[in-house]
Amino acid sequence: MQEIIKRDGEVYYLKNFLNPRDSLSLFEVLSRELEWRQDQITLFGKTHPVPRLQAWYGTPEASYSYSNIQLKPKPFTKALEDLRERLRIELGLEFNGVLCNLYRTGRDYAAWHADNEKELGLNPIIGSISLGAVRKFSLRHATDGETIHLWPESGSLILMKGALQHHWKHQLGKTARAVSPRINLTFRRVMATP
Repeated sequence: MQEIIKRDGEVYYLKNFLNPRDSLSLFEVLSRELEWRQDQITLFGKTHPVPRLQAWYGTPEASYSYSNIQLKPKPFTKALEDLRERLRIELGLEFNGVLCNLYRTGRDYAAWHADNEKELGLNPIIGSISLGAVRKFSLRHATDGETIHLWPESGSLILMKGALQHHWKHQLGKTARAVSPRINLTFRRVMATP
């Protein structure tokens, strides 16, 4: 596993978490089976469609929200449960939810943000699996602006750990290039909220 960031948090990259055949098969299964939806988001007083499709799966207690979007978990599909179990067995990571994002074209994106919602606890671990098209994923330090770019390949895993969400933001920017669809699965551990 390649270490990408070790300052103010940790980021690791594992290129071949899934082999190419399994990656392609999983992309096709998830594209077809997941209940994709397009939520509305309000920023600076204006409401817009979220610029991608998404779905939230997890255990019954793993309700999650960000930017005033409330996500109630649908039960893990077999494919998602198999991935969750593999992350547990191979890396010792316990996740109870996964935010699935479908980027249909280069116009779909995720703006700069940190996964710092209170439900994720103080220093969350995020396990991010990429499937489909290669798109530029960027991380930017909040204080000095240092920016790191990755191009996660289909079947790769990015792990974000430690204090990263306090000090860095990340995004998947738009691109004018013609790109095929991409699915990103961000496994998380949602803590019980009072």
